[in-house]
Amino acid sequence: MADNIHPIFDQLISREEKESFLNQHSRMIWLTGLSGSGKSTIAKGLEKELFKRGFFVQVLDGDNIRTGICNNLGFSEEDRSENIRRIAEAAKLFIEAGVITICSFVSPTQKIRRIAQDIIGDKDHIGVFVDTPIEVCEQRDVKGLYKKARAGEIKNFTGIDAPFEIPANPNLIVKTANQSIEDSVNQVLAFVLPQITKK
Repeated sequence: MADNIHPIFDQLISREEKESFLNQHSRMIWLTGLSGSGKSTIAKGLEKELFKRGFFVQVLDGDNIRTGICNNLGFSEEDRSENIRRIAEAAKLFIEAGVITICSFVSPTQKIRRIAQDIIGDKDHIGVFVDTPIEVCEQRDVKGLYKKARAGEIKNFTGIDAPFEIPANPNLIVKTANQSIEDSVNQVLAFVLPQITKK
């Protein structure tokens, strides 16, 4: 670390005090899956359900992040890794502030997901694989991205000409092809509630 950098984290109000103030345990819920799998929809639904129950929540979503903090990055492997590193560092700040943080990102490889998990720490990281077949994602194609990728208008598109590696050991698998969004949201909600609720 450079000699002129002096972090003040140890002088600030502690995470434990902030969690007590918010009456919750902060965690990062990391949703990974193909474009069109339902990640963002689940994130929005989960945010509403948690907020309704009195939890303080922040959503970090791929499109929002790429128009702001990561607007100088492309979609090469190096840029994808840097994108996820910045997101994880931002999420860690939210977690240290006692905030439950929902991250919705394709995060296509084991290596990239490991970057986020290492930054956040295993204790605070809840990995959710939104497991939707590419055929279903293409049928939905809500943003028209698959059509553009198939036409060669978008390069390095995950699932078409860039790989997506199935998560090896997610904490939860959600299959949106076989259930409604409401059921998918409730599945994640039921899984995370015991981990974020203060006893």
